[in-house]
Amino acid sequence: MVTTAQVIQILEKMAQVIQKNKDYLTELDMPIGDSDHGINLTRGFQAVTAKLPTVADKDIGTILKTVGMTLVSTVGGASGPLYGTAFLRASGKATGKSSLELNDFLDMMDAAIEGVKMRGKATVGEQTMLDAMVPALEAMKAAAGQSPAQALAAGLTAAQEGMKATIPMVATKGRASYLGERSIGHQDPGATSFTLLLGVIAQQVQEG
Repeated sequence: MVTTAQVIQILEKMAQVIQKNKDYLTELDMPIGDSDHGINLTRGFQAVTAKLPTVADKDIGTILKTVGMTLVSTVGGASGPLYGTAFLRASGKATGKSSLELNDFLDMMDAAIEGVKMRGKATVGEQTMLDAMVPALEAMKAAAGQSPAQALAAGLTAAQEGMKATIPMVATKGRASYLGERSIGHQDPGATSFTLLLGVIAQQVQEG
């Protein structure tokens, strides 16, 4: 079970992990995007961190809705609308909740993925963040009979594999799609940032 206070903690850790990997994410984005994925996400999560004290006493749905709206309004490029939509859709499944069980998180992931598919008009196999998100959710659902920490660990492993699987893909969505076959050989920045964020959740749940 994850409490409201832990959700705030996870979001603060997410901001730190994105900040730490800012240059790495931007380097990944250079050959196939606008060279700004790390910079944009860092700015967005800094804005999120600044907002968190104002919602610390609210329910988890309200907190995640604030995160989503903040990312939409502060992150440029495609990642703002996509991550913003993911958090906004997830927030709908956490309305009024002061704690989350694994099944709640799986419902939130389901909603987030549907939002990203709709917003990005994308599906699995097109070198996008979905290539990490969808396998992660499938692995967590398959491991749902285990402890939350074990299920999240399985999801993280699947996300890492999905992230690496974007390297040989041809991008057919977003800025990378303009490169056609020249997008082959590049790891998708969105799949990478999602995997980093899921890693934060997995670690926090592991540590209790």
